[in-house]
Amino acid sequence: MKVVGFAGYSGAGKTTLVERLIPVLKRAGLRVSVVKHAHHKFDIDHPGKDTWRHREAGAFEVVVASDRRLALMREFDTPVELDVHQLIAELYSGADWVLVEGFRHSDLLKIEVWRPTAQAEAPRPPLYPEDPFVVAIAANASLPVPTERPVLDLDDAEAIARWLIDSGERFDYNPEHHG
Repeated sequence: MKVVGFAGYSGAGKTTLVERLIPVLKRAGLRVSVVKHAHHKFDIDHPGKDTWRHREAGAFEVVVASDRRLALMREFDTPVELDVHQLIAELYSGADWVLVEGFRHSDLLKIEVWRPTAQAEAPRPPLYPEDPFVVAIAANASLPVPTERPVLDLDDAEAIARWLIDSGERFDYNPEHHG
């Protein structure tokens, strides 16, 4: 399994890039999984649905499955900050690639998604000058700090997928290195 992170600030285009990479990698015959960092309290279920009712009744875990889909929901009694490696361990092991969105400060090799901030916003510093885990930058504008790392066209998912596949060995994931 190969794992690559996509990091950057909110609004930089991480979700759009991951969404565009998935079908390109699938067309190359690869099975793709995604780990996404969500903030605070989010929900994938809706009031009144059976699984929502089970969770509301106090179930620790609810697994719902059909012949096409499986979903696991787990409720924590107190806030728990799982690290990215714990979430990767939850995935079915049949994936060729895991695309990790968010987890900006993780120790995963990652592509920084860079887009300059709007003029009304305070400028945000890029991650790549200080983060040794950033191995490439996907951008659609000039970078604020020069780099020797590859700079990929944020708007060319085909080229980014090719770069990932061509660089695949460097993204081999060994869970034993992450406890």
